[in-house]
Amino acid sequence: MFDNPIVFLLFEIVLILVAGSVGAWVFKSIQDNRAKNRLTLAEAEAQTIIANATEKSAELLRSGEEKLKLARDEIDDTLNRRRRELDKEEERLQARREDLDKRLDRLEKREQNLNKRQSNLDKRENELKRAETERLEELQKIAQLTIDEARVQVLAAAEQDSRNDMARIIRQVEAEAREEADSRARDVIALAVQRLASEHVSEIAVSVVPLPSDEMKGRIIGRSGRNIRAFEIATGVDVVVDDTPEAVTISSFDPVRREVARRAMEKLVMDGRIHPARIEKLVEDARAEVESIIREEGERAAYETGVHALHPEIIKLLGRLKFRTSYGQNQHSHAIETAHIAGMIAAELGANVDIAKAGGLLHDIGKAIDHEVEGTHALIGADFAKRYGINTKVINCIASHHHEVEQECVEAYIVEAADAISGARPGARRESLETYIKRVKTLEEIATGFEGVEQSYALQAGREVRIIVRPETIDDLAALRLARDIARQIEETMQYPGQIKVHVIRETRAVDYAK
Repeated sequence: MFDNPIVFLLFEIVLILVAGSVGAWVFKSIQDNRAKNRLTLAEAEAQTIIANATEKSAELLRSGEEKLKLARDEIDDTLNRRRRELDKEEERLQARREDLDKRLDRLEKREQNLNKRQSNLDKRENELKRAETERLEELQKIAQLTIDEARVQVLAAAEQDSRNDMARIIRQVEAEAREEADSRARDVIALAVQRLASEHVSEIAVSVVPLPSDEMKGRIIGRSGRNIRAFEIATGVDVVVDDTPEAVTISSFDPVRREVARRAMEKLVMDGRIHPARIEKLVEDARAEVESIIREEGERAAYETGVHALHPEIIKLLGRLKFRTSYGQNQHSHAIETAHIAGMIAAELGANVDIAKAGGLLHDIGKAIDHEVEGTHALIGADFAKRYGINTKVINCIASHHHEVEQECVEAYIVEAADAISGARPGARRESLETYIKRVKTLEEIATGFEGVEQSYALQAGREVRIIVRPETIDDLAALRLARDIARQIEETMQYPGQIKVHVIRETRAVDYAK
């Protein structure tokens, strides 16, 4: 049956197809079973998940309901508490409203009472005004004065009383201030003067040269006066050969030239050889000697007072003061003494000691060249010091110690006081009769130049001026002002050592005659 290969081949193919169909059917069945099993398992798991989710959702729902209930309870409690508080607040407001209503009623009643009282007061005021008017009219009739006239008299009396009280108070205050100031000033000045142990040198530049005999005068003059002319040309001084026995006089406004001439003349007299060539040689030697002394004295003054770093030209001017005198007082010693006093006063008052010392030392350096330059010695010295870089405060001390410029620092006042102390001490200066009379006359003229002054007298060598005023023109307060004004004018117009007392006398004399 299977001999035919084709049939056999077909048979195998059929078998393969049948086997494949059966295998496919079996495989499909297996797959279907597996899918059903998986689906069953998935459904079971889904049911489990749904059950778990349902249970959890139920728990969450129960928990949320409990929390919601708790929140509701809490909110209800809060609302109830706020409602109770609002009720209480409303009760308080109601009570306050009732109280305010009561107060308003009371205020209205009080206002009504005040209005009644005000009307009564207005009536009373009108009655008092009428009574006052009637009283004033009656008083005017009795006194025969109007209100304005009475007011003028009362004010005049009050003004007079006030002026008397003011004058008394001013005198009392000035007396107390003067006592305290005098006590303090005496302490400071006494301490400064006690600490100053310098010698009081009253050296005066000598202008008279003694001669061994009158024969020497002829040798000084020389043949036809050639020697004396050569001497005057070389020194720049005037030689006076008069009838004074055994002496010649040397005259010059320049103290340095006078000193050079004096030294040269003494050497010529001692040497005995007097001729123009010898005169020139000895004058040059004397000039070099004086220049050396000037430098040494300037350096000594700066060293003694502790004022350093001064320009050589300033040192030179200080040394030139060695041969300068004022009222018989040597200006070199005066400058050193003033510097010491100013430094001590500055130390006592807490001022700048260095500036005070420098101002005291240099305050009169203008006197070394005041015969060469126009102007006052204070301004000349200030300009010279400014030229060489001196401190501005020291320059102000120099320029203002005679009130020619405004004093700008406390050291300037100290230097002025120290200068007055040095010049006013006993024996420091001397004054010519002509200068004394002129100063006394100037004092009296200043005093009598003021309105209301009847007489004036200068006393105590010009240290005091007494002024008698007309009492009907000058009252007590005006007398105080007059004394102050006269003292101020004396300060501005005069130069003097120390102080001048201004004494104003006002007296009222009542004179009558018995008939």
